[in-house]
Amino acid sequence: MDRIKYVVDGFAKAGIDISTRQAEQYVRLCDFMVEYNKNVNLTAITEFEDVVMKHFIDSVLPFTMVEIDQGASFIDVGTGAGFPSLPLLIYRPDLKATLCDSLNKRCVYLEKACAEIGVTAKIVHARSEELGRKLREEFDFATARAVAAMPVLMEYCLPFVKVGGRFIALKSVNEDISVAANAAKLLGGSTPEVTDYTLPSGDDRRFVITKKISATPTKYPRSSTNIAKKPL
Repeated sequence: MDRIKYVVDGFAKAGIDISTRQAEQYVRLCDFMVEYNKNVNLTAITEFEDVVMKHFIDSVLPFTMVEIDQGASFIDVGTGAGFPSLPLLIYRPDLKATLCDSLNKRCVYLEKACAEIGVTAKIVHARSEELGRKLREEFDFATARAVAAMPVLMEYCLPFVKVGGRFIALKSVNEDISVAANAAKLLGGSTPEVTDYTLPSGDDRRFVITKKISATPTKYPRSSTNIAKKPL
């Protein structure tokens, strides 16, 4: 298989044009992640074709459907193995990224992965609710590709976003997003806007945009225990 061509063609099927250099970066990222995954649990998806579709294209496609200013700053909350941030930085190297994760060994991986693929990002080892009290309203947008329910994600992510910015969540199509409307309101956000789309593989996906319309009250985010026990 010509893996470079496979990546270029895969992105093209999603309506995304990438260069040969970018395709090479995606291949390097895949190889590095799969090898590193043998010692540090990063992902259950390790087949090349699946990584390209379910990690790389899935991470980039939503951000081609919204207008993001050149040089915009963002934070990837609970980034894990670096999704969506690392594939997005390959596609949009102009963006200023901060990657936050609570597990140090994943942060070590992220530092090495950035060096491997030649992208620049600030890696922060911290719990997101603690960091959210320190980096309040510093970013043009926050993103998360996480399994937590939207009311919980809202409290972790919206405090990071500047007034006028956005929280862009990558979610399952099976989740009821309407339950997050109250959390958004309490945290200074608009009513969440849902966009459903389909990957070239036929898998259905969803992203949710919440605009930051007023400052988040200083009592948020709460402790992780309270966020989990009593979602907004």
